[in-house]
Amino acid sequence: MQVYLPIAEISVNIFLLVGLGALVGILSGMFGVGGGFLMTPLLFFIGIPPAVAVATEANQIVASSFSGALAHFKRRAVDLKMGVILLLGGVLGASLGVYVFKLLKQIGQVELMVTLCYVVFLGIIGSLMFLESLSSITRRGNAQRTKKIKRHTWVHRLPLKMRFRTSNLYISAIPPFFIGIVVGVLAAIMGVGGGFIMVPAMIYIIGMPTKVVIGTSLFQIIFVTAFTTIMHATQNYTVDAMLAILLIFGGVVGAQVGVRLGVKLKAEQLRILLSVIVLGVCFKLAFDLLVTPDEYYSLTVDSLK
Repeated sequence: MQVYLPIAEISVNIFLLVGLGALVGILSGMFGVGGGFLMTPLLFFIGIPPAVAVATEANQIVASSFSGALAHFKRRAVDLKMGVILLLGGVLGASLGVYVFKLLKQIGQVELMVTLCYVVFLGIIGSLMFLESLSSITRRGNAQRTKKIKRHTWVHRLPLKMRFRTSNLYISAIPPFFIGIVVGVLAAIMGVGGGFIMVPAMIYIIGMPTKVVIGTSLFQIIFVTAFTTIMHATQNYTVDAMLAILLIFGGVVGAQVGVRLGVKLKAEQLRILLSVIVLGVCFKLAFDLLVTPDEYYSLTVDSLK
């Protein structure tokens, strides 16, 4: 059964789109990731224009992040004050990202830019995850000392200090604001929530307790990705509602399956499997950039007459 996507200007099998949503939903449930960094490249592979894939995928991230944030609110594991600082930076970064996206779209380079960003980020993230997972497996059975995260560094001596009671921190608002900017730019240009960068940054740079990091991250992601979606829809006209609905439906179903599958695998096995998937997508994107195109174009003197 085919569905016509007016913004993307192509017809795609409904079951394929729901299946992709379910696949990424399974991965999300298994690995605890938003899935945007995998879904967007997969949409490229089935012929969805990058501009439409990036803008539309943000809708699915809003839905999944809202569901996750509610669960963390119930456990009082969300630092609202920190979330607002991250959100202010995120909105600024998203505005900047949408503006850059619009300029690239006008000059016809948005596809190249988005693909290059994915190749770089997926390559780095996948490699680090793979090496860390291998290291964990080889060290299994050995006594390991727990490394204590340094809670006070030069970052915490910056001006504009604020007290974040939920996180039990008294630090400058500058680092979380700039982290929010980076995540906002990534959300606008790559169609991702940015949690794969924000969560480590909040733990290792800001020094937030792990128990409140995920909930606070999801809180910020909800509003930044929603804002990004609105900006793309009004400025670039690249949000396809039908595509978003099908992806969200598949993702919700797949996430429930993924949670059950994830319980049956060990943490190291999950991480190394995810890293292999991420690197596979990265290599496919890089191959598509370098491979010789199917059709050749050339300009000759006669063609210019």
